[in-house]
Amino acid sequence: MFGYIKIYKGDLLVREYEAYKSVYCGLCRQMGKEYSFLSRFLLSYDCTFYALFLMSLKRSCKGFEKGRCRFNPLKGCGFCKCDNDALSKASAVNIILFYYKILDDIDDGGFFKRVLLKTVKPLLSHWRKKAMKRYPKLDRLAENMLNSQRKAEENPECGLDMAADPTAEFLASVLELEGSGKESRIYRQIGYGLGRFIYLADAVDDFKKDSKSGNFNPFNMYDEDRLDVMKNNLSQSLAMTFEAYNLLDLVDFKGIIDNVILKGLPAVQSEIIKKFEVEYERPV
Repeated sequence: MFGYIKIYKGDLLVREYEAYKSVYCGLCRQMGKEYSFLSRFLLSYDCTFYALFLMSLKRSCKGFEKGRCRFNPLKGCGFCKCDNDALSKASAVNIILFYYKILDDIDDGGFFKRVLLKTVKPLLSHWRKKAMKRYPKLDRLAENMLNSQRKAEENPECGLDMAADPTAEFLASVLELEGSGKESRIYRQIGYGLGRFIYLADAVDDFKKDSKSGNFNPFNMYDEDRLDVMKNNLSQSLAMTFEAYNLLDLVDFKGIIDNVILKGLPAVQSEIIKKFEVEYERPV
């Protein structure tokens, strides 16, 4: 479920790429500060985008500072300075989502995978309690997402929309918290489109693995037209996201966020579709 909301590096200006890296490194440092050094290994591109988006909405980035990477002290890094809790909130979402992902993987995984995940679960549980204490609403939304996902996948009539709705609803509700009135409705629509895209992209990406393991995948119900259904639904999710995003008037990080929405997400779609075509010996 992680890593699909990416930049398209080739079309970013140098200063934009440096700013993006500074937010990424700033979020990494924040996770280490609030949870532990090991929590930094969980950092995802998706939550980096979430931090960028929050700081852009509130204009809370107050510049950058130089420092050293904790993983490689010989390497210099830029770190974003933020005057609100955007980095802290993104760190919490990162931790909370990984915790619930582990719960889901324990249910769906094989014997050895379950043993491994149960070994690391207590550590994730400890971090999750810290995040939940500060952001209880975010934890409740993630828990509701997992429960709704399980119910949907157990429903014999579950289709693409029903399967994708829990993830879409989660991100819609998370972004909706950041505004009021018309703004909150726009944020909600952006979140819903992104969440739907993430779920469906993950389903395409995992199709071969799910087919072998017998795990639920919403595209299993299609046969001859499966590839077209994948393409159409991913494109529909991106169109939904862009339609709402186009109503915003962002200033900070606008070039980076434009890049993700207009270039990065379509590139991810193209990449996973090509992977699917190769795995199933379809022409690329």
